[in-house]
Amino acid sequence: MSPSPQRIDVHQHILPAFYRDELAKAGIADAGGRALPDWSPESALRLMDLLGTTTSIVSVSTPGTGFLTEPADLARRLNDRCAALTSNHAGRFGFFATLPMPDAAASVTEAVRALDDLRADGVTLLANNRGTYLGADGQDALWRTLNDRGTVVFVHPAELPAPPIDGIPAFAADFLLDTTRAAYLLVRNGIPRRYPDIRFILSHGGGFVPYSSHRMALTIANDTERSPLDVLDDFRSFYFDTALSSSPAALPTLLAFARPGHVLFGSDWPFAPTPAGQYFASGLDGNVDPGTLKAVNRTNAEMLFPRLAATSPTAPPTPVRLRHAAQRSAARLVFKLFQPAGND
Repeated sequence: MSPSPQRIDVHQHILPAFYRDELAKAGIADAGGRALPDWSPESALRLMDLLGTTTSIVSVSTPGTGFLTEPADLARRLNDRCAALTSNHAGRFGFFATLPMPDAAASVTEAVRALDDLRADGVTLLANNRGTYLGADGQDALWRTLNDRGTVVFVHPAELPAPPIDGIPAFAADFLLDTTRAAYLLVRNGIPRRYPDIRFILSHGGGFVPYSSHRMALTIANDTERSPLDVLDDFRSFYFDTALSSSPAALPTLLAFARPGHVLFGSDWPFAPTPAGQYFASGLDGNVDPGTLKAVNRTNAEMLFPRLAATSPTAPPTPVRLRHAAQRSAARLVFKLFQPAGND
């Protein structure tokens, strides 16, 4: 049996009951076309143990708090809940703070509180908030605040500011475009260069960024008279998580494009159900060399979040560890069975 991979998951979500109640009051029963899943700390820990995850940095998924006219109070409550989760389960959780975007001024206030007082590991920003994308005008005060603190910014997709297409759930395709749009505008408007101490993580392998990076770089270079190589370097400055993205088709492209040390493990649980988490974790486990696997699973995240390197992971009891190892082996077999002929 292989040992626990001791993963650090930078893409896991939290849905406390009071947040579900606020969504229900607003008539929101799904996110990106997928019904809101059940969540509890206990179920999160069970999933983490199954995948060999020692620490998860949790965040609030779309729609965040932007569905409210006055979102600041809900953002505060969510961040207080995440801070309590981190405190109550020492070493198992961290959190990206929710900001009440698109109110940039209120977001500055909450970012300062969450980062300085609650000791958040970073902040979550949706790619677009009510149709306003990251990188648009009017956000410089927020970028300055985050840059001054060397903040990790977890960029998560939202629904596109356009009508959905029947038969295409947003999480399946539109989310990838939403992240790509935000990345494009951030680079187009020079945010990574003007605020170099912000570290951006793009969800789901960066959407289409690795695949379309050269096409976008040439377009931006033509538009701004910048060097295409400089533009590509800005796209490569992003970090990327592997949530739903470690397939034999997507993973090689991501690893070929990203800078060394810039790919991080992500599960997207509970919006990605447990079988999906096992499937894509197996895709990572079986398709990279041991050094790359260790880096993606843990050491890249330790470099980005030094506090996580200060505490050694605690292994579960031997019977539990063996059972989870057997389940992961079974999941890897299932993953292989689902691959097209010729991928062996």
